[in-house]
Amino acid sequence: MSITSALDSARNSLMASGIQSSTVSRNIAGASSTGYSRKITVLDNLPGAGVYVAAIQRAASSGLYSNVLTATSAAATQSAIYDGLQKIASATVDDPQLDQSPTAQLNALKQALQQYANAPDNTTLAQAAVTSAKDMATALNQATQTVQSVREGADADMNISVQNINQLLSQFQTVNTAVVKGTIAGDDVTDYLDQRDSIVSKLSQEVGVTMSIRTNGDAALYTDSGVVLFDKTARAVSFAPTTSYSANITGNAVFIDGVPVTGANSVMPIKSGKLAGLAQLRDNDTVTYQSQLDEVARGLINTFKESDQSGAALPDVPGLFTYPGSPAMPASATVSVGLAGTISVAASVDPAQGGNPNLLRDGAISGNVAYQYNTAGSGGYSTRLQQLITNMDASQPFDATTQGKPNGSLIDYASSSTSWIENQRKTANDNSQYQSTLLDRSTTALSNVNGVNMDDEMSLMLQVERTYSASSKIISTVDQMLQALLAAVGT
Repeated sequence: MSITSALDSARNSLMASGIQSSTVSRNIAGASSTGYSRKITVLDNLPGAGVYVAAIQRAASSGLYSNVLTATSAAATQSAIYDGLQKIASATVDDPQLDQSPTAQLNALKQALQQYANAPDNTTLAQAAVTSAKDMATALNQATQTVQSVREGADADMNISVQNINQLLSQFQTVNTAVVKGTIAGDDVTDYLDQRDSIVSKLSQEVGVTMSIRTNGDAALYTDSGVVLFDKTARAVSFAPTTSYSANITGNAVFIDGVPVTGANSVMPIKSGKLAGLAQLRDNDTVTYQSQLDEVARGLINTFKESDQSGAALPDVPGLFTYPGSPAMPASATVSVGLAGTISVAASVDPAQGGNPNLLRDGAISGNVAYQYNTAGSGGYSTRLQQLITNMDASQPFDATTQGKPNGSLIDYASSSTSWIENQRKTANDNSQYQSTLLDRSTTALSNVNGVNMDDEMSLMLQVERTYSASSKIISTVDQMLQALLAAVGT
């Protein structure tokens, strides 16, 4: 090797060592930064000139990164569902001391009726039975308010999620443009790639997303259902929030570039992410539970209905339990949407409203004497009360679409409803814990590939320093040789 070649080789090695040292320092500085991936200086050999820096790359694994995105979205889905169901369950079925569940209230009402039936001339027991009935109606009213409040909260969170998605897509477009321009220019774009991955990771919390890499580092984004989120430009994600909910209100769908991705009319519904979980909570789980509450309310009205006692074949009418307007009997085995929110005890039997609690024993709560059972006005009359107790134990049909017990007593159906909400909550909790564990493992696996190991970096730094020192020594030696040569020529 000539002196010139040795000098060029040493100089190039020195430059490469400087870049390597800078890269190692960069890794050490970024080790604690979220989303930072280890940078690697790629060296190559040029004949006659020694080593040179061919590129700066980053440690990455597209497969592991994809697993992290999937796990993040799945965990966010289940967490959103569980949080909502937890609020409902804790307010409606959880606390046995408060006896706020429909099943507990029904059992309390049945017990109050039995006590009244044992002493039908006792007005205090009559009032206690009516009070228990009012507690039953209030429990259904409050449960409905809780369910609709959770739906309102889910809708508001959906709006926030959509705003987050649009902001992240805007950020993605800016960084993606920088990646493409830098790649074309041959610049180091590894930091931009980290930023882009970090943005997509945040996006995966909101909606299931996949990223496709194309020419010059360009990327396209799709939902887990195949709807385009980004392709050269960000697609608009839109949603019109509903500020107030009742049982008969259906929430609006989320649209991506005009395509509905939530709701009954969606042909490409999103499957995961916080947004998908909130949509399922708002449109499915809460709606199903509300329909069960409505069926309990309908079952109450049916159980305590009054029948014509005059022989005129008049239709059955609501008795102890009623609802606003001039109601007829609700259709059998069919959900009356929102009934649980409006059911109440008839004013004519409620002492607090000037009513007579003994009408529960005598009948004609509706005000029509044709429905009077105790025609003799006997204080010891208990037949009607015993009939009501029997009705509570009698089998009746319920709407099968509510996912409760389709046939059975009112208490049986209410118990099946309690079991349903508890099972839904448990399933969501189990799924949430499983997905969180899967996310932790996927994140750890990815970190093992692209994370910074301080011991490795310090070891590499020592190697770089040795190479730098050796290159410097070669340059110094060549310099001495040249000085000696010049001195010899000069003499």
